[in-house]
Amino acid sequence: MNFLLSNNSKRRAYRWQQGLTLLALICSGAFSAMAAQAISTQVITAQATALQAGAAKTMAANPNVGEGEMLPAHHNAEQANKFKPVVYQMFTRLYSNKNTTNKPWGTISENGVGKFNDIDDTALKSIKGLGVTHVWYTGVPHHALIGDYSAIGVSHDDPDVVKGRAGSPYAVKDYYNVNPDLAVDPAKRLQEFQALIERTHKQGLKVIIDIVPNHVARNYHSITKPEGVRDFGEDDNQALEYAKHNNFYYVIDKKQSSGFQVPDLPESLKPLGGESHPLSDGQFKEIPAKWTGNGSRLAKPDMNDWYETVKINYGVRPDGSHDFPALPPRYATLGAEQHYAFWQQHSHELPNSWIKFNQITQYWLAMGVDGFRYDMAEMVPVEFWSYLNSQIKHSHPEAFILAEVYNPALYRDYIQLGKMDYLYDKVDLYDTLKAIMAGQKSTAQIAADKAKVQDIDSHMLHFLENHDEQRIANAAFLGSLSGNASTDAVDPRYALPAMVVSATLSTSPTLIYFGQEVGEAATQNLGFGHASRTSIFDYAGVPAHQRWMNEGKFDGGQSTTAEVALRAYYQKLLNLSTGKNAPALLGKYDSLDAANRSALSAAKASNKANNKTNNGSATGYDDSTFAFVRFEANTADKQGQKLIIVSNFSQTQTKLFSLKLPHSLIVQWQLTDASYPLKDLLENHAAQLIVEQGEGQVQLQLAPLSSAIFELVH
Repeated sequence: MNFLLSNNSKRRAYRWQQGLTLLALICSGAFSAMAAQAISTQVITAQATALQAGAAKTMAANPNVGEGEMLPAHHNAEQANKFKPVVYQMFTRLYSNKNTTNKPWGTISENGVGKFNDIDDTALKSIKGLGVTHVWYTGVPHHALIGDYSAIGVSHDDPDVVKGRAGSPYAVKDYYNVNPDLAVDPAKRLQEFQALIERTHKQGLKVIIDIVPNHVARNYHSITKPEGVRDFGEDDNQALEYAKHNNFYYVIDKKQSSGFQVPDLPESLKPLGGESHPLSDGQFKEIPAKWTGNGSRLAKPDMNDWYETVKINYGVRPDGSHDFPALPPRYATLGAEQHYAFWQQHSHELPNSWIKFNQITQYWLAMGVDGFRYDMAEMVPVEFWSYLNSQIKHSHPEAFILAEVYNPALYRDYIQLGKMDYLYDKVDLYDTLKAIMAGQKSTAQIAADKAKVQDIDSHMLHFLENHDEQRIANAAFLGSLSGNASTDAVDPRYALPAMVVSATLSTSPTLIYFGQEVGEAATQNLGFGHASRTSIFDYAGVPAHQRWMNEGKFDGGQSTTAEVALRAYYQKLLNLSTGKNAPALLGKYDSLDAANRSALSAAKASNKANNKTNNGSATGYDDSTFAFVRFEANTADKQGQKLIIVSNFSQTQTKLFSLKLPHSLIVQWQLTDASYPLKDLLENHAAQLIVEQGEGQVQLQLAPLSSAIFELVH
């Protein structure tokens, strides 16, 4: 999603529309030859009939299964995926741009833009080498922007309702085509993206794109929609604030203006930086005004509202009540096919917006896209997600589905009822790791955060950067917690322990944002976007990434020694994290934190009683150290891999301590009293595990910001 105009908070959202979700009906229509074949009405009707017949047989055989239910499936896409995903978020417009001008508010000719064709086999091999399994191409669907593509029939966008010059990728203008900026030949932009999909697949990588279900651009109009598909709002009754099959909500309050009014903006945020433009007149014709994307019901929204977008109606009445069938709570324990069958039985009751987004997702799946990242998913009812995602899983069982949800109280609803594969683990793990790096929280909170999501742990995607967040290598990343307003570059290595923990703590996917691996600092104010985040609104180059890109060689030929070393560390860590060469990372987890804090407390009490203190910088296990184990179970013919992972978050202190492995773990690992060599798979630490009287000890010395992934050598 787009962030707020202020640097330290998200854009304002009106949360009245929280709810549950649904799955998707596939409609008829000649999308493309491939898409039409994939979603033919006859096939869907036959599938629905077969599903309903199967459901009826299941219910007859099992009286405990309710109407529309089927017994839980024993196989799903997650089980079929043998290795842990690593997602590389690429901001497509910026990724392959070689132009280094970076003029604030610069035009596409001044600052340049990356193209689909520039993301060639060399680029993709470079990404694949990091250990990446999925590429999230951000900003692909055609969104509002300031550019002239009238020659190919694209209408002009009004700068008064476009953020930046290049535009926000989350104000989609046409869901059935791609951003013309990204094509060498804009008339053939869709074909150029299809070629990129093919190249990506050729390298063994999966393709993810954004779907933004909560809102669309104020100027939404598809010129390439398939035959039979209607535009959002095309059939709305605009005289009503709400109607079930309206796609938008309308401002009909007589106390307000009948038409939309552009919000008052400070000079620093004037369209195009105050530059003259034929359409930039402080007005945008929209009568009646529509509700704004974040739920504002004002004809003249606030500058912090998502004024460039309009909210989609999913059958949630203005009072928050639902105008669609309720999904029974028991469906939280049922699989996607059971959800699919439920919605097939209620297909005539679905709001029109549900159908439209199902058409959109099936169109892109038929194009070869492998999954979606849903923007601000929690602002759309869970029932809709049950509907849409079960339809996706019905046609493409291994589709990758990632959602932006920030309310921990809703996590289980969106995973279990909404059938999301993965959610961002931001509010707990990301925020905790950031606070630990800033010295404001103890590492003990990591274990507490993991315990909170123990039952859904594999669904919580971990990250330290994405397009919404500040760059690690910018002082503002931690300064936002301490009050330091600097946006200068800092050494990004302080985040390596957090990255190790984030990537190895669970079986959930890891996400990195392009440029993170080479320490991009985002220190420039480029127009609508401000320093500390890489701008998603402006035409720009990304300096550290451009140095790695080296005019398209993707070999680090212009990178600094520190940038090359940082990327090598990420590469080693991420390749380990997939579990391909470290299968224990796909296995069980056990925290060593509590046991070692108990040992530390006992040692402190003993030292105090004997008037002893630690000397110099050598300190024991404390609030800046964290340790845990990942392991495979032993079998009759194989010793499962055992890993001991420990990190020192301190930027200044070396840690010298004896790491304790409790008796219960030693029993589980079936170890006898002996000395066991340990091999560090990440750095070069030397250590051994000594088991005496059924308890384990590892003598460790960790330099500042150092981590170890020790493999037990049998």
